[in-house]
Amino acid sequence: MASNFLTGREYLRRKKIREKKKLISVALGFPDLVFAVGAVPVFPIRLETFEVSKYLMPLQSATSVLGWSLTSKFLEIARQFDVLKIVDKILEDVISSINSKYNEMYEIGVSNGVPSELCYGIKALYGMHKSKGKNLDANLNFAMRCGSWNSFSESLKTIVPSQIIIDVPSKNLDNEEIALKEMVNNIKNGISELEKITGNFVSDNSLQKQFRIGNQIKRFYKTILYEISNSNFYPCNPATFAEILALLTITFQDYNSNAQRYLENLSQLVKEMRERIRKGIGMDVSHMPRLLFAPMFQGWEPEIHEIIYKLGGRIIYADWDVLGFLEEIPISHKTDPIEEYARFLLNASTKGIGCDDENMTNSYLKAAENMNIDGLIFNQVYGCPSISKIYDRLKEKLKAEYNIPAIVINFKKIGENIEQVRKTLIPFMERLKNTRNF
Repeated sequence: MASNFLTGREYLRRKKIREKKKLISVALGFPDLVFAVGAVPVFPIRLETFEVSKYLMPLQSATSVLGWSLTSKFLEIARQFDVLKIVDKILEDVISSINSKYNEMYEIGVSNGVPSELCYGIKALYGMHKSKGKNLDANLNFAMRCGSWNSFSESLKTIVPSQIIIDVPSKNLDNEEIALKEMVNNIKNGISELEKITGNFVSDNSLQKQFRIGNQIKRFYKTILYEISNSNFYPCNPATFAEILALLTITFQDYNSNAQRYLENLSQLVKEMRERIRKGIGMDVSHMPRLLFAPMFQGWEPEIHEIIYKLGGRIIYADWDVLGFLEEIPISHKTDPIEEYARFLLNASTKGIGCDDENMTNSYLKAAENMNIDGLIFNQVYGCPSISKIYDRLKEKLKAEYNIPAIVINFKKIGENIEQVRKTLIPFMERLKNTRNF
Protein backbone atom coordinates (compact mmCIF):
# COMPACT_ATOMS: atom_id res chain seq x y z
CA MET A 1 0.00 0.00 0.00
CA ALA A 2 2.83 2.37 0.88
CA SER A 3 4.67 1.52 -2.32
CA ASN A 4 1.50 2.03 -4.38
CA PHE A 5 1.18 5.50 -2.91
CA LEU A 6 4.78 6.60 -3.29
CA THR A 7 5.20 5.20 -6.81
CA GLY A 8 1.79 6.38 -8.01
CA ARG A 9 3.32 8.83 -10.50
CA GLU A 10 4.48 6.07 -12.87
CA TYR A 11 1.23 4.14 -12.51
CA LEU A 12 -0.83 7.25 -13.29
CA ARG A 13 1.43 8.19 -16.18
CA ARG A 14 0.88 4.75 -17.71
CA LYS A 15 -2.87 5.01 -17.24
CA LYS A 16 -3.01 8.42 -18.92
CA ILE A 17 -0.53 7.95 -21.78
CA ARG A 18 -0.74 4.26 -22.64
CA GLU A 19 -4.29 3.41 -21.66
CA LYS A 20 -5.76 6.84 -22.48
CA LYS A 21 -7.60 7.01 -19.16
CA LYS A 22 -8.84 10.31 -17.80
CA LEU A 23 -7.33 11.47 -14.49
CA ILE A 24 -9.85 13.10 -12.16
CA SER A 25 -8.69 14.95 -9.05
CA VAL A 26 -10.51 13.96 -5.84
CA ALA A 27 -10.15 14.61 -2.12
CA LEU A 28 -11.92 13.74 1.16
CA GLY A 29 -12.69 10.16 0.12
CA PHE A 30 -15.17 10.35 -2.77
CA PRO A 31 -13.64 8.32 -5.64
CA ASP A 32 -16.67 6.09 -6.36
CA LEU A 33 -18.22 8.00 -9.27
CA VAL A 34 -14.82 8.33 -10.96
CA PHE A 35 -14.24 4.59 -10.80
CA ALA A 36 -17.78 3.90 -12.00
CA VAL A 37 -17.26 5.99 -15.15
CA GLY A 38 -14.04 4.16 -15.98
CA ALA A 39 -11.72 7.06 -15.14
CA VAL A 40 -8.89 7.19 -12.57
CA PRO A 41 -9.38 9.12 -9.31
CA VAL A 42 -6.25 10.92 -8.13
CA PHE A 43 -5.44 12.56 -4.84
CA PRO A 44 -3.11 14.97 -6.67
CA ILE A 45 -0.08 14.77 -4.39
CA ARG A 46 0.45 11.30 -5.87
CA LEU A 47 1.48 12.90 -9.16
CA GLU A 48 4.64 14.07 -7.39
CA THR A 49 7.98 12.27 -7.25
CA PHE A 50 8.64 10.96 -3.74
CA GLU A 51 11.83 9.89 -2.09
CA VAL A 52 11.36 6.13 -1.92
CA SER A 53 12.75 4.41 1.17
CA LYS A 54 15.76 2.20 0.52
CA TYR A 55 13.74 -0.58 2.10
CA LEU A 56 11.00 -0.18 -0.51
CA MET A 57 13.36 -0.05 -3.51
CA PRO A 58 13.72 -3.86 -3.77
CA LEU A 59 9.92 -4.16 -3.66
CA GLN A 60 9.61 -1.54 -6.41
CA SER A 61 12.19 -3.38 -8.51
CA ALA A 62 10.48 -6.72 -7.96
CA THR A 63 7.17 -5.22 -9.01
CA SER A 64 8.58 -3.85 -12.27
CA VAL A 65 10.00 -7.29 -13.12
CA LEU A 66 7.40 -9.68 -11.67
CA GLY A 67 4.27 -7.56 -11.59
CA TRP A 68 2.12 -7.00 -8.51
CA SER A 69 0.58 -10.47 -8.46
CA LEU A 70 3.86 -12.39 -8.16
CA THR A 71 5.36 -9.77 -5.87
CA SER A 72 2.39 -10.13 -3.51
CA LYS A 73 2.86 -13.90 -3.44
CA PHE A 74 6.53 -13.43 -2.62
CA LEU A 75 5.66 -11.08 0.25
CA GLU A 76 3.09 -13.56 1.57
CA ILE A 77 5.78 -16.26 1.75
CA ALA A 78 8.24 -13.86 3.36
CA ARG A 79 5.74 -12.84 6.05
CA GLN A 80 5.43 -16.45 7.20
CA PHE A 81 9.06 -16.30 8.31
CA ASP A 82 8.57 -12.83 9.81
CA VAL A 83 11.58 -11.49 7.92
CA LEU A 84 9.91 -8.10 7.42
CA LYS A 85 10.79 -6.72 10.86
CA ILE A 86 11.91 -3.52 9.17
CA VAL A 87 8.25 -2.49 8.84
CA ASP A 88 8.70 0.12 11.59
CA LYS A 89 11.46 1.83 9.63
CA ILE A 90 9.58 1.53 6.33
CA LEU A 91 6.46 3.23 7.67
CA GLU A 92 8.46 5.91 9.45
CA ASP A 93 10.24 6.71 6.17
CA VAL A 94 6.97 6.62 4.21
CA ILE A 95 5.12 9.03 6.53
CA SER A 96 8.19 11.28 6.65
CA SER A 97 8.41 11.34 2.85
CA ILE A 98 4.69 12.09 2.45
CA ASN A 99 4.71 14.91 4.97
CA SER A 100 7.86 16.45 3.54
CA LYS A 101 6.01 16.61 0.21
CA TYR A 102 2.91 18.03 1.95
CA ASN A 103 5.02 20.89 3.30
CA GLU A 104 6.45 21.44 -0.17
CA MET A 105 2.92 21.69 -1.59
CA TYR A 106 1.95 24.03 1.26
CA GLU A 107 4.80 26.36 0.35
CA ILE A 108 3.73 26.34 -3.32
CA GLY A 109 0.22 27.32 -2.21
CA VAL A 110 1.52 30.15 -0.04
CA SER A 111 3.87 31.45 -2.73
CA ASN A 112 0.99 31.49 -5.22
CA GLY A 113 -1.18 33.75 -3.15
CA VAL A 114 -3.43 31.44 -1.16
CA PRO A 115 -4.79 33.72 1.61
CA SER A 116 -2.86 33.35 4.86
CA GLU A 117 -6.06 32.89 6.88
CA LEU A 118 -6.88 29.58 5.17
CA CYS A 119 -5.95 26.24 6.72
CA TYR A 120 -2.93 24.06 5.98
CA GLY A 121 -4.99 21.51 4.07
CA ILE A 122 -6.38 24.01 1.56
CA LYS A 123 -2.97 25.62 1.02
CA ALA A 124 -1.42 22.20 0.40
CA LEU A 125 -4.24 21.10 -1.94
CA TYR A 126 -3.89 24.28 -3.97
CA GLY A 127 -0.15 23.66 -4.18
CA MET A 128 -0.74 20.09 -5.40
CA HIS A 129 -2.96 21.33 -8.23
CA LYS A 130 -0.64 24.21 -9.06
CA SER A 131 2.29 21.81 -9.26
CA LYS A 132 0.78 19.04 -11.40
CA GLY A 133 -2.69 20.23 -12.36
CA LYS A 134 -1.82 20.26 -16.07
CA ASN A 135 -1.85 16.45 -15.95
CA LEU A 136 -5.44 16.32 -14.69
CA ASP A 137 -8.49 16.15 -16.93
CA ALA A 138 -10.93 17.43 -14.33
CA ASN A 139 -11.47 18.09 -10.64
CA LEU A 140 -14.43 16.50 -8.84
CA ASN A 141 -15.52 18.41 -5.76
CA PHE A 142 -18.40 17.85 -3.36
CA ALA A 143 -19.40 21.28 -2.08
CA MET A 144 -20.25 21.20 1.62
CA ARG A 145 -20.49 23.56 4.55
CA CYS A 146 -16.93 24.88 4.53
CA GLY A 147 -16.95 28.15 2.62
CA SER A 148 -13.17 28.14 2.39
CA TRP A 149 -13.24 24.70 0.75
CA ASN A 150 -15.83 25.85 -1.79
CA SER A 151 -13.85 29.01 -2.56
CA PHE A 152 -10.76 26.83 -3.02
CA SER A 153 -12.60 24.79 -5.65
CA GLU A 154 -13.56 27.97 -7.50
CA SER A 155 -9.94 29.12 -7.50
CA LEU A 156 -8.84 25.91 -9.26
CA LYS A 157 -10.63 26.86 -12.49
CA THR A 158 -7.54 28.66 -13.77
CA ILE A 159 -5.45 25.50 -13.18
CA VAL A 160 -7.90 22.70 -14.03
CA PRO A 161 -10.60 24.23 -16.29
CA SER A 162 -12.96 21.24 -16.04
CA GLN A 163 -14.54 21.62 -12.60
CA ILE A 164 -17.30 19.18 -11.64
CA ILE A 165 -19.01 20.48 -8.52
CA ILE A 166 -21.66 18.34 -6.85
CA ASP A 167 -23.45 20.42 -4.26
CA VAL A 168 -24.52 18.68 -1.04
CA PRO A 169 -27.68 20.45 0.20
CA SER A 170 -28.49 20.87 3.86
CA LYS A 171 -30.42 17.89 5.16
CA ASN A 172 -33.18 19.81 6.91
CA LEU A 173 -35.40 17.34 8.77
CA ASP A 174 -38.52 19.21 7.66
CA ASN A 175 -37.49 18.94 4.02
CA GLU A 176 -35.58 15.66 3.94
CA GLU A 177 -37.45 14.44 0.85
CA ILE A 178 -36.70 17.70 -0.98
CA ALA A 179 -33.02 17.49 0.01
CA LEU A 180 -32.83 13.89 -1.25
CA LYS A 181 -34.40 14.82 -4.59
CA GLU A 182 -31.98 17.73 -4.99
CA MET A 183 -29.02 15.53 -4.07
CA VAL A 184 -30.07 12.90 -6.64
CA ASN A 185 -30.29 15.56 -9.36
CA ASN A 186 -26.89 16.98 -8.39
CA ILE A 187 -25.29 13.53 -8.61
CA LYS A 188 -26.90 12.87 -12.01
CA ASN A 189 -25.57 16.19 -13.30
CA GLY A 190 -22.11 15.31 -12.00
CA ILE A 191 -22.26 11.91 -13.67
CA SER A 192 -23.30 13.53 -16.96
CA GLU A 193 -20.24 15.78 -16.83
CA LEU A 194 -17.98 12.81 -16.08
CA GLU A 195 -19.51 10.93 -19.01
CA LYS A 196 -18.79 13.86 -21.35
CA ILE A 197 -15.16 14.01 -20.24
CA THR A 198 -14.53 10.26 -20.49
CA GLY A 199 -16.86 9.26 -23.31
CA ASN A 200 -18.05 6.40 -21.09
CA PHE A 201 -21.49 5.59 -19.74
CA VAL A 202 -22.31 5.07 -16.06
CA SER A 203 -24.79 2.25 -15.49
CA ASP A 204 -26.52 0.94 -12.37
CA ASN A 205 -24.25 -2.11 -12.62
CA SER A 206 -21.05 -0.06 -12.73
CA LEU A 207 -22.19 1.98 -9.72
CA GLN A 208 -23.19 -1.08 -7.71
CA LYS A 209 -19.94 -2.85 -8.57
CA GLN A 210 -17.96 0.09 -7.24
CA PHE A 211 -20.14 0.47 -4.14
CA ARG A 212 -19.66 -3.24 -3.44
CA ILE A 213 -15.86 -2.85 -3.52
CA GLY A 214 -16.10 0.33 -1.45
CA ASN A 215 -18.26 -1.38 1.17
CA GLN A 216 -15.72 -4.18 1.54
CA ILE A 217 -12.92 -1.63 1.91
CA LYS A 218 -14.90 0.14 4.63
CA ARG A 219 -15.49 -3.14 6.50
CA PHE A 220 -11.77 -3.93 6.61
CA TYR A 221 -11.01 -0.34 7.61
CA LYS A 222 -13.50 -0.57 10.48
CA THR A 223 -12.06 -3.94 11.51
CA ILE A 224 -8.70 -2.23 12.04
CA LEU A 225 -10.30 0.69 13.90
CA TYR A 226 -12.62 -1.30 16.15
CA GLU A 227 -11.19 -4.81 16.49
CA ILE A 228 -7.42 -4.43 16.16
CA SER A 229 -6.97 -1.00 17.73
CA ASN A 230 -9.22 -1.89 20.68
CA SER A 231 -7.27 -5.06 21.56
CA ASN A 232 -4.75 -5.33 24.37
CA PHE A 233 -2.10 -6.72 22.06
CA TYR A 234 -0.92 -4.95 18.91
CA PRO A 235 0.77 -6.61 15.91
CA CYS A 236 3.45 -3.87 16.10
CA ASN A 237 4.36 -1.04 18.44
CA PRO A 238 1.69 1.70 18.88
CA ALA A 239 3.67 4.35 16.98
CA THR A 240 3.88 2.07 13.94
CA PHE A 241 0.19 1.20 14.30
CA ALA A 242 -0.62 4.92 14.29
CA GLU A 243 1.45 5.31 11.11
CA ILE A 244 -0.61 2.56 9.49
CA LEU A 245 -3.79 4.45 10.43
CA ALA A 246 -2.27 7.67 9.06
CA LEU A 247 -1.43 5.91 5.78
CA LEU A 248 -5.00 4.60 5.59
CA THR A 249 -6.37 8.10 6.16
CA ILE A 250 -4.30 9.50 3.30
CA THR A 251 -4.77 6.65 0.80
CA PHE A 252 -8.52 6.27 1.43
CA GLN A 253 -9.09 9.50 -0.50
CA ASP A 254 -8.52 7.84 -3.89
CA TYR A 255 -7.96 4.14 -2.98
CA ASN A 256 -4.48 4.60 -4.49
CA SER A 257 -6.28 4.94 -7.86
CA ASN A 258 -6.99 1.21 -8.02
CA ALA A 259 -9.97 0.10 -5.92
CA GLN A 260 -9.58 -3.65 -6.40
CA ARG A 261 -5.88 -3.64 -5.55
CA TYR A 262 -6.54 -1.40 -2.55
CA LEU A 263 -9.18 -3.84 -1.32
CA GLU A 264 -6.73 -6.73 -1.67
CA ASN A 265 -4.07 -4.76 0.23
CA LEU A 266 -6.48 -4.04 3.08
CA SER A 267 -7.65 -7.65 3.20
CA GLN A 268 -4.04 -8.82 3.45
CA LEU A 269 -3.28 -6.21 6.10
CA VAL A 270 -6.14 -7.35 8.33
CA LYS A 271 -5.21 -11.00 7.78
CA GLU A 272 -1.59 -10.36 8.70
CA MET A 273 -2.49 -8.30 11.78
CA ARG A 274 -4.77 -11.04 13.10
CA GLU A 275 -2.16 -13.70 12.41
CA ARG A 276 0.57 -11.81 14.24
CA ILE A 277 -1.72 -11.26 17.22
CA ARG A 278 -2.64 -14.96 17.24
CA LYS A 279 1.05 -15.91 17.26
CA GLY A 280 1.91 -13.34 19.92
CA ILE A 281 4.11 -11.33 17.56
CA GLY A 282 3.85 -7.68 18.53
CA MET A 283 3.44 -5.77 21.77
CA ASP A 284 1.29 -5.88 24.91
CA VAL A 285 -0.48 -2.51 25.08
CA SER A 286 -3.00 -3.25 27.84
CA HIS A 287 -1.29 -0.70 30.12
CA MET A 288 -1.33 2.09 27.53
CA PRO A 289 -4.27 4.55 27.33
CA ARG A 290 -5.91 4.98 23.92
CA LEU A 291 -6.18 8.55 22.66
CA LEU A 292 -8.29 9.63 19.72
CA PHE A 293 -6.47 12.31 17.73
CA ALA A 294 -8.80 14.39 15.55
CA PRO A 295 -9.20 15.96 13.12
CA MET A 296 -6.10 15.22 11.06
CA PHE A 297 -7.30 15.40 7.44
CA GLN A 298 -6.76 19.20 7.24
CA GLY A 299 -3.17 18.80 8.34
CA TRP A 300 -1.52 17.41 11.46
CA GLU A 301 1.84 16.98 13.15
CA PRO A 302 2.91 13.34 12.60
CA GLU A 303 5.42 13.58 15.45
CA ILE A 304 2.46 13.44 17.86
CA HIS A 305 2.02 9.67 17.77
CA GLU A 306 5.73 9.16 18.46
CA ILE A 307 5.60 11.59 21.40
CA ILE A 308 2.55 9.87 22.87
CA TYR A 309 4.13 6.43 22.42
CA LYS A 310 7.22 7.51 24.34
CA LEU A 311 4.93 8.90 27.05
CA GLY A 312 3.21 5.51 27.37
CA GLY A 313 0.10 6.02 25.25
CA ARG A 314 -1.27 5.04 21.86
CA ILE A 315 -2.83 7.28 19.20
CA ILE A 316 -5.87 6.41 17.09
CA TYR A 317 -6.58 8.26 13.84
CA ALA A 318 -10.20 7.77 12.77
CA ASP A 319 -11.29 10.86 10.82
CA TRP A 320 -13.23 9.10 8.07
CA ASP A 321 -15.26 7.08 10.58
CA VAL A 322 -16.01 10.13 12.73
CA LEU A 323 -17.17 12.05 9.65
CA GLY A 324 -19.44 9.24 8.44
CA PHE A 325 -17.45 8.31 5.33
CA LEU A 326 -17.09 4.67 6.39
CA GLU A 327 -20.82 4.01 6.30
CA GLU A 328 -21.77 1.41 3.70
CA ILE A 329 -23.99 2.14 0.70
CA PRO A 330 -26.91 -0.35 0.46
CA ILE A 331 -26.82 -2.54 -2.66
CA SER A 332 -29.83 -4.43 -3.96
CA HIS A 333 -31.57 -5.13 -7.25
CA LYS A 334 -34.54 -3.33 -5.72
CA THR A 335 -32.68 -0.10 -4.92
CA ASP A 336 -31.61 2.84 -7.07
CA PRO A 337 -27.81 3.19 -6.63
CA ILE A 338 -27.84 6.95 -7.26
CA GLU A 339 -30.53 7.44 -4.63
CA GLU A 340 -28.60 5.31 -2.13
CA TYR A 341 -25.44 7.28 -2.85
CA ALA A 342 -27.41 10.50 -2.32
CA ARG A 343 -28.55 9.25 1.09
CA PHE A 344 -24.97 8.35 1.97
CA LEU A 345 -23.76 11.86 1.13
CA LEU A 346 -26.61 13.55 2.99
CA ASN A 347 -26.05 11.38 6.06
CA ALA A 348 -22.32 12.15 6.01
CA SER A 349 -23.13 15.86 5.78
CA THR A 350 -25.06 15.63 9.07
CA LYS A 351 -22.15 14.04 10.98
CA GLY A 352 -19.08 16.04 10.13
CA ILE A 353 -18.17 18.13 7.13
CA GLY A 354 -21.22 20.19 6.30
CA CYS A 355 -23.13 19.78 9.56
CA ASP A 356 -23.81 22.20 12.39
CA ASP A 357 -21.63 22.50 15.50
CA GLU A 358 -23.96 20.44 17.71
CA ASN A 359 -24.12 17.49 15.31
CA MET A 360 -20.38 17.60 14.75
CA THR A 361 -19.80 17.56 18.51
CA ASN A 362 -22.16 14.60 18.83
CA SER A 363 -20.23 12.75 16.11
CA TYR A 364 -17.04 13.03 18.16
CA LEU A 365 -18.88 11.98 21.33
CA LYS A 366 -20.31 8.92 19.60
CA ALA A 367 -16.90 7.97 18.23
CA ALA A 368 -15.35 8.35 21.67
CA GLU A 369 -17.97 6.03 23.15
CA ASN A 370 -17.92 3.45 20.34
CA MET A 371 -14.13 3.28 20.21
CA ASN A 372 -13.78 3.11 23.99
CA ILE A 373 -11.09 5.80 24.11
CA ASP A 374 -9.42 7.09 27.28
CA GLY A 375 -8.69 10.61 26.09
CA LEU A 376 -8.95 13.04 23.18
CA ILE A 377 -6.27 15.20 21.60
CA PHE A 378 -8.11 17.85 19.60
CA ASN A 379 -6.15 19.22 16.67
CA GLN A 380 -7.13 22.89 16.38
CA VAL A 381 -6.06 23.77 12.86
CA TYR A 382 -5.21 27.40 12.16
CA GLY A 383 -7.62 28.86 9.62
CA CYS A 384 -10.45 26.37 10.17
CA PRO A 385 -13.58 28.13 11.47
CA SER A 386 -15.95 25.23 10.81
CA ILE A 387 -14.42 22.48 12.99
CA SER A 388 -11.91 24.09 15.36
CA LYS A 389 -14.51 26.11 17.27
CA ILE A 390 -16.31 23.05 18.68
CA TYR A 391 -13.51 22.17 21.11
CA ASP A 392 -14.81 23.91 24.26
CA ARG A 393 -18.26 22.33 23.95
CA LEU A 394 -16.75 18.96 23.07
CA LYS A 395 -14.37 19.02 26.04
CA GLU A 396 -17.21 19.79 28.48
CA LYS A 397 -19.47 17.05 27.13
CA LEU A 398 -16.72 14.45 27.05
CA LYS A 399 -15.96 15.11 30.70
CA ALA A 400 -19.58 15.35 31.84
CA GLU A 401 -21.02 12.39 29.92
CA TYR A 402 -18.09 9.95 29.67
CA ASN A 403 -15.47 11.23 32.13
CA ILE A 404 -13.01 11.40 29.24
CA PRO A 405 -10.36 14.15 29.45
CA ALA A 406 -9.42 16.22 26.41
CA ILE A 407 -6.63 18.56 25.46
CA VAL A 408 -6.24 20.94 22.53
CA ILE A 409 -3.09 21.52 20.50
CA ASN A 410 -2.65 24.14 17.81
CA PHE A 411 -1.46 23.30 14.32
CA LYS A 412 -0.35 25.55 11.47
CA LYS A 413 2.39 23.66 9.63
CA ILE A 414 4.19 20.31 9.94
CA GLY A 415 7.36 20.63 11.97
CA GLU A 416 6.43 23.83 13.83
CA ASN A 417 6.28 24.07 17.64
CA ILE A 418 7.00 20.37 18.25
CA GLU A 419 8.74 21.03 21.56
CA GLN A 420 5.92 23.26 22.75
CA VAL A 421 3.43 20.53 21.91
CA ARG A 422 5.55 17.96 23.73
CA LYS A 423 5.63 20.13 26.86
CA THR A 424 1.84 20.45 26.70
CA LEU A 425 1.27 16.71 26.33
CA ILE A 426 3.60 15.55 29.14
CA PRO A 427 1.45 16.74 32.10
CA PHE A 428 -1.75 15.71 30.28
CA MET A 429 -0.47 12.15 29.89
CA GLU A 430 0.71 12.03 33.52
CA ARG A 431 -2.74 13.11 34.77
CA LEU A 432 -4.49 10.70 32.41
CA LYS A 433 -2.46 7.68 33.50
CA ASN A 434 -2.88 8.54 37.18
CA THR A 435 -6.63 9.24 37.12
CA ARG A 436 -7.51 6.25 34.91
CA ASN A 437 -5.25 3.81 36.76
CA PHE A 438 -2.83 2.87 34.00
